[in-house]
Order: sequence, then C-alpha cells, then structure tokens
Amino acid sequence: MKIEKTMTIGELLEVAPEKAEILLNAGMHCLGCPASQGETIEEACMVHGIDVEELVNLLNA
Repeated sequence: MKIEKTMTIGELLEVAPEKAEILLNAGMHCLGCPASQGETIEEACMVHGIDVEELVNLLNA
C-alpha cells in the first residue's frame, strides 16, 4: 500500500503500526493524542515543521 500525505495519522497507524517509529524519529511525539488521529500526515508535518515529501518518502521506503 502506498502511503499518501492525505492519509490521517490514525489511518496510517491502523494499516501500518510499524511506521510509528519513523513518525517518532521525525519528531511527532503525540501519536497517542486523540487530535493527531484525525490529522493528515501533511497537517501534522506543518504543525511540527517537518518536510512532508521527505517524510512520505521515508514511510514508503
């Protein structure tokens, strides 16, 4: 499955829980927060100052 920046954090973790480590290493330490579950990867990257394209590439590698 290809991970897209429009996926929510919740969707990503539901289908690929092993990707949590990549998110944590990128600086997203609020994965358990209820609000983060409804945020898209792109929205979370904007909040945390992370390059969304770089992160999506890591998630798909």
